[in-house]
Amino acid sequence: MSTPGDVTAIDVPSRAPARIDTPAPGDPRLGRLSLNQKTVDGWSLREAVDGCVRHGVPAIGVWREPLAEAGLDKGIRWIQEAGLRVSSLCRGGFFTVADAGERRRRHDDNLRALDEAAALGTECLVLVPGGLPPGDRDLRGARARAADAIEQLVPHALAVGVRLAIEPMHPIFAADRGVVSTLAQALDIAAPLPIEAVGVVVDTFHVWWEPGVEEQIARAGSRVASYQVCDWITPLPPDALLSRGMMGDGHIDFALLSRCVAAAGYRGDVEVEIFNADVWAADGDVVLDTLARRYVELVEPQL
Repeated sequence: MSTPGDVTAIDVPSRAPARIDTPAPGDPRLGRLSLNQKTVDGWSLREAVDGCVRHGVPAIGVWREPLAEAGLDKGIRWIQEAGLRVSSLCRGGFFTVADAGERRRRHDDNLRALDEAAALGTECLVLVPGGLPPGDRDLRGARARAADAIEQLVPHALAVGVRLAIEPMHPIFAADRGVVSTLAQALDIAAPLPIEAVGVVVDTFHVWWEPGVEEQIARAGSRVASYQVCDWITPLPPDALLSRGMMGDGHIDFALLSRCVAAAGYRGDVEVEIFNADVWAADGDVVLDTLARRYVELVEPQL
């Protein structure tokens, strides 16, 4: 963990010298920053909460698995005692299975996820649509099942006051994780449903390449339920899931996308969500120092 103003600080995973000073806890530029738990995947929920407090990060994006390990009531108590906001709960979804019984089980699990999100006090449940079932090549059919499943969750989402946030995923993941590949497709699914119940996630990793993304973010307007940031790095690692990079280490124009999200009216937290083996192997405190510097340099000035 670096000291604010420490000119010897090193960024991870690049090992490059820090370009700016580390913002100190209480720096107003950190006011909308959120740590998505996956960025420090080796930390428990307790450790992630404590890390946010040490570094002055006021919000956290919680994942269901480490929350379950801690216990819902205990996790809620830790977060509340730390004074943190919960920017989102990750994740619900995985709607595309063909078997009717399994679809029912997935529906029930998503109802539980909505209840967990409400208990945490977050307004956003991130939905990963799901990929193609084994042997299935009907992309449109799978996407239609996802749309139907989301619609079935709307009454409970309205009842508990949590928004279903559809996360479009880069087409590289269409087969195994996300048949909704563009922000345009996500907005088409959301359009007939109540805006207070269904929104979309603008994740820079997934949408930066999309033709007309600026127009789609403007179209989304108040349906933007979450803004997540990380970079697209090359060459891609063998596991494409771990190809998210620290902001500034890749190819994404954060200034452009952040201005678009701000112009759309989004005023919520900004989650840094990074799946990267080298980031996960680094000291978590050094990761938080790096992401705080990169956030205030590349993202926050445009919000």
